[in-house]
Amino acid sequence: MQEKLIDGKAIARKIKTELKEEIEELKAQGITPGLTAVLVGDDPASHIYVNNKAKACKKTGINGEVIKLPKETKAEELAKIIAELNARDDVHGILIQSPLPKHIDELGMILNVDPLKDVDGFHPMNIGYMLLGSPIFLACTPFGVIRILDDIGVDPKGKKVVILGRGNIVGKPLAAMMMQKWEGCNATVTVCHTGTSNIIDETKQADIIVAAMGMPKFVTGDMIKEGAVVIDVGVNRVDDPSKKKGYYLCGDVDFDSCLEKVSKITPVPGGVGPITIAMLLYNTVRAAKLKLVNQQ
Repeated sequence: MQEKLIDGKAIARKIKTELKEEIEELKAQGITPGLTAVLVGDDPASHIYVNNKAKACKKTGINGEVIKLPKETKAEELAKIIAELNARDDVHGILIQSPLPKHIDELGMILNVDPLKDVDGFHPMNIGYMLLGSPIFLACTPFGVIRILDDIGVDPKGKKVVILGRGNIVGKPLAAMMMQKWEGCNATVTVCHTGTSNIIDETKQADIIVAAMGMPKFVTGDMIKEGAVVIDVGVNRVDDPSKKKGYYLCGDVDFDSCLEKVSKITPVPGGVGPITIAMLLYNTVRAAKLKLVNQQ
């Protein structure tokens, strides 16, 4: 079983080790990469995510800052804070933690972020450059999926990649990346969603399946072919009174039923999540490098 598991924590550690060397080089030139996360409201999962990101910054030598705002914060107030962060020389990356309270337009806030500090890769300008094949920043989770495949020695070139889910954070950007002629991509991509009439017909042909639907244990062993690579992006909280916390976490893949048939699979937790954070740090370091180039 162990040889089939993709250790996301180990891959993330490798990325962070590589980044530490780059960060030291930047510091020698007078730049310390800085990432500021803005958290609005009291969503428990968001607090955990932001704290994990701050810890990862500290361990790699990035200046990590968290601005916590009450859920009553007005859109105008948040926009003002973003403008201040855009103007700060010590802030190279800005992260607006999702979800925002319902009274704040999330896209509107993303549009306020300087595209050269948009380390989440969500600004329309960065999405546009990515679609054109000349990215500045790539969205962290899809970028992480590509990094996983590279690390385990699976080249998607010419292979059939089936992506389950068409969300703006994972499904759509990953599909656009995977179809590019880039090294580590260049795949034949199928995106399945709620409008797909028979998903199993697609998944059983897939060499690589990426599940990002937000549906607990949706992908089962009878849906995949022998030797497929399965990347599970989903993180679902399922109520379970027998557990100490009253719930358990699982992905969009029924891990147990798929394990026997796959060649490689990511667990949940400990799979894609740690790598997503590592790619956020990667983008922050890249933002600092871009600033250094622009100063020279």
